[in-house]
Amino acid sequence: MLGEYRIAGRRASEIAASVEQAVGAGELQPGQLLPPMRQLAERLGVNPNTVAAAYRTLRERGVIETAGRRGSRVRPRPATTARGGFRIDAPAGVRDVGDGNPDPALLPSLEEALAAAARHDAEHPGLYGQEPVDADFARLARAAFAEDGVPDGPIAVTSGSLDAVERVLAAHVRPGDAVAVEDPGWGSLLDLVPALGLRPVPVEVDDEGPLPDAVERALDGGARVLIVTDRAQNPTGAAVSAARAAELRRVLARRPDVLLIEDDHGHGIVDLPLHPLAGTTTHWALVRSVAKAYGPDLRIATLTGDPVTVDRVLGRQRLGPGWVSRLLQRAVTRLWETGAVDARAVAASYGERRDALVRALAERGVAAHGRSGMNVWVPVADETGTVARLLHAGWAVAPGARFRMSAGPGVRLTVSGLAPADVGPLADAVAAASGPLAARSYG
Repeated sequence: MLGEYRIAGRRASEIAASVEQAVGAGELQPGQLLPPMRQLAERLGVNPNTVAAAYRTLRERGVIETAGRRGSRVRPRPATTARGGFRIDAPAGVRDVGDGNPDPALLPSLEEALAAAARHDAEHPGLYGQEPVDADFARLARAAFAEDGVPDGPIAVTSGSLDAVERVLAAHVRPGDAVAVEDPGWGSLLDLVPALGLRPVPVEVDDEGPLPDAVERALDGGARVLIVTDRAQNPTGAAVSAARAAELRRVLARRPDVLLIEDDHGHGIVDLPLHPLAGTTTHWALVRSVAKAYGPDLRIATLTGDPVTVDRVLGRQRLGPGWVSRLLQRAVTRLWETGAVDARAVAASYGERRDALVRALAERGVAAHGRSGMNVWVPVADETGTVARLLHAGWAVAPGARFRMSAGPGVRLTVSGLAPADVGPLADAVAAASGPLAARSYG
């Protein structure tokens, strides 16, 4: 079962450390089965409860996963090897089209907004005991949600989308619970779920979002949570269409106990309409980050949801950071009030570059996907070889391993830094490096 490695320790912390160190050193391999708790307890001469506590710690850290009677095993990709490590650094002379960043030229200047927030603070200092959400921020955020058909719900503010997702998960689920996630999907989310001790269940997606049959299978298999990216899905650019939303609502309506989390990080850079699923289940949350439209370093995301979920998030937040800087909330409010970002123009700019690249690839016999947002996903037969050949040709791309579980190999291209003259040479390089591969979906 463990080969040559022997778990050691007398206390739960020591046993957990022994396993975690072995995983980090490669002495315990991904997928390797751990001894049953009673068997290990007998071998170590400790109480079975001690081993149970050690295994619980390892699950919460994302090192192992437990599947009932099938036992506990090392996760396929332990949290100690985050997907962020699957990246290609662009050396001198190589163009980086894999970083996933927005185009700085499309981001607004923050100078006036931050100055306005500072002037407000000079007159009304931010102190302990004040409301965690600025009233004007909440008013504008709520109005934007209502305009897009999101059900009425209280407003919370978090430090980005991933922070919001983590807080919503912590409010409802426990280690060992299964979470349905898009595959391919956001790499940071695919790391976060197991790091919380939760079990990710892959759901296949196409250009219109998660496939209803795949969602149904995941929920039938015991998934208690479904996480959906509404628009500008990372890495594929998928956007949930009206027809797909209707199908997914029918699936969810039969399972009102499922926790639904929607990520609309594309708000402000996408011209496709939002088709929210929110309100179909008893507990739901929808989060919008300002990162792509206004700047990643603002670290502001707006969260709404059912009253119980938002109340739990705010309550737990009070016991940690307390609140997200109201100075930054007021700066974002100022950006909204002054129309600092022309969402249509930004969406058009990304759309022109994205569509041009997808067309150029198609002309060269390469299937690519990019319905919305700033990324294009290219399925390939040999991911490692494609990445290496592109790097040799002068282009650094994001390896698909960062974004997938059981989905087929691919590479992600970010169009933010592309000029019209770049599209042809990049398409030529991708075609030469990957060869043609037709695909309807990404599974």
